[in-house]
Amino acid sequence: MVKLSKAFKYFLSITTGIILGMIIGVASLSVFVSYRIDKYHQEIEYLKNVIEDKEVRLAKLEESINKRRFILKSIEIIIITEGDDIDKIELEKYLKEKYNMLIGKEVKNIDIDILSQIVDNRLMRVNDKEYKISVKKIFLTDLLKIWVETKLIE
Repeated sequence: MVKLSKAFKYFLSITTGIILGMIIGVASLSVFVSYRIDKYHQEIEYLKNVIEDKEVRLAKLEESINKRRFILKSIEIIIITEGDDIDKIELEKYLKEKYNMLIGKEVKNIDIDILSQIVDNRLMRVNDKEYKISVKKIFLTDLLKIWVETKLIE
């Protein structure tokens, strides 16, 4: 059997500790950075949706500014979902695109039954997941508020 000197054992244990520490440090740093990147990605997607919504609303309002009538000014969609936040953002964006054509229209000319049928019982695919969309509640004033439930279809 080969006997190792005390100095070599000390050098081997120090080297092993350094390598193991570097591996653990890199792994933990990578987990932390990926978590932060996911959070920033969600925030960026949300802000993109907000900007797009504001631009559409501004354009529609500018078109109807001279009409002194009760018009639809904004759309708010409340999503009840089983999916993660990124899927929820994508679903909200999709649904707002369906209703953006109503911004600037006179409220008394909007039929609520037709509003619910636009997305009710539809299927939508987001990130390789399929969701069934059902409208639960609609509230219409100068703000169109729609409560939508989505169920993940497997």
